[in-house]
Amino acid sequence: MARDLGVSEGTVRRRLTKLIDDKIIRVVAIAEPEQMGFHTSAFIGLQVDPSRVEAVAQQLASLPETEHVAITTGSYDIFIWVNLPSSEALATFLHYKVGTVDGVRHTETFVSLETKKRVARLSGP
Repeated sequence: MARDLGVSEGTVRRRLTKLIDDKIIRVVAIAEPEQMGFHTSAFIGLQVDPSRVEAVAQQLASLPETEHVAITTGSYDIFIWVNLPSSEALATFLHYKVGTVDGVRHTETFVSLETKKRVARLSGP
């Protein structure tokens, strides 16, 4: 990177450290779920009692299976993303974890057939 930018490695290191310290960026590794044994990825839309949206989102975020939890607008109040070992594990997750959360009225599950892009960044304009 230093060579490409025409600066010293120390300069790159200092600039990177400052960006991290100022909480402008986070450095993350992105695992490929299938290589880790997770062969079933799904997005799950949840309709939730209006007074319970925040509490349900917090409860879902605390589950180890959830990778992404977002409160949304539109037909669903919350969307979650999970990677699980199998469709059987997904069924168990839906029935015994999501299905037992107080305030969840309806779910719709969208199983991912193939991932074309996976990044861990937010893009600007």
